[in-house]
Amino acid sequence: MSEHSESATEKIMSSIMDTIAENLPKQKSGKFDVGSASDKMKEKLFGRQKTIHRVLGGGKSADVLLWRNKKISSSVLALATAIWVFFEWLDYHFLTIVSFALVLGMVVQFVWSNFSSALSGSPSKVPRVELPEELFVNIAVAVGTQINKFLSFLQDVSCERNLKHFVLAIVGLWAAAVTGGWCNFLTVIYIGFVCAHTLPVLYEKYEDQVDDFLYNILGLLRDQYQKLDQGVLSKIPKGNMKFKKSE
Repeated sequence: MSEHSESATEKIMSSIMDTIAENLPKQKSGKFDVGSASDKMKEKLFGRQKTIHRVLGGGKSADVLLWRNKKISSSVLALATAIWVFFEWLDYHFLTIVSFALVLGMVVQFVWSNFSSALSGSPSKVPRVELPEELFVNIAVAVGTQINKFLSFLQDVSCERNLKHFVLAIVGLWAAAVTGGWCNFLTVIYIGFVCAHTLPVLYEKYEDQVDDFLYNILGLLRDQYQKLDQGVLSKIPKGNMKFKKSE
């Protein structure tokens, strides 16, 4: 049984290499199937019918991600880069920056309150900084909602008995773990932030080319998965998943 599985795996791997070698010249020559190309143009990636702006929410956040206002988008990206440089390159710590900011604010208020009263003869009202409570409530609700959606997604994948989805989820978590071993959590967040501010606008600009390329890759992976399923996965014995209800 093991020898047969190894031979089947070797055949599948050789088939993958042959398929890639055969498809590379075709992609360079620019020859495409007219029927498949027309079908791809009618249907967006993953069956998407909405525009990228509507997929991203259609509000101000979508405008920032798609660079509708270049000044705001560039300012947000520059601010995120500056924060990452302070913490990652200059080796500043969060508590250090917060302490310096508080000290600077107290010095400014102290100088303002003393010198203004000395110059004008009457104490002036120094402006105070007060953050609204709704800001923290909205942040907590948004973060909690996204975490619950992620946990619900993982549990759905674990319980739906779909080996393909389960393996893809495991591979994605494994890739995240490997990425976390290469760099710290702040760098991972910064990379995701930069990708969120660059990939959507690039995809919107080169939408047709990206869709065509991804459809070719997905078709190749689908064919190889079917061969793997027929050669190896279908021969794995499955246990009896039916349970009798206790009366």
